Amino acid sequence: MSTLTVDLDQKHYGKLLAATRPTIIKSEAENNRLLSCIEGLMQKGENHLSPEEDALLELLVNLVHDFEQRQYPIPQIAPHQMVAYLLEQQGKDPSALLPILGSRSRVSELLSGKRAISKEQAKKLAAFFKKSVDLFL
Repeated sequence: MSTLTVDLDQKHYGKLLAATRPTIIKSEAENNRLLSCIEGLMQKGENHLSPEEDALLELLVNLVHDFEQRQYPIPQIAPHQMVAYLLEQQGKDPSALLPILGSRSRVSELLSGKRAISKEQAKKLAAFFKKSVDLFL
């Protein structure tokens, strides 16, 4: 999807809109219908879409994104839970955090939620797990 501003052929774009009938999504059925439209456009390939199709694709993606954020919100997870989750996912032992936190008691306190993560530790954890610092603050 291009972010360049391009003059659209309003007649062609209007025909695409009329055929697709995009609207604020309020049901799974409508979401699935627009996902099918998105899939059809994507199968053409990004370099093969007209500017009007590209604009329609961008509109549809935004509508689906908004619906899915409302319908399936991602719960906030506490930083200490994120650390425990990432350790588990990467098959690492809590002792792998010793170079970052300095002692077993600090590792234990952090993983139990008794100790907050400092900004400096968050930076080190982000580098260690190769993730965004925001996950740990």
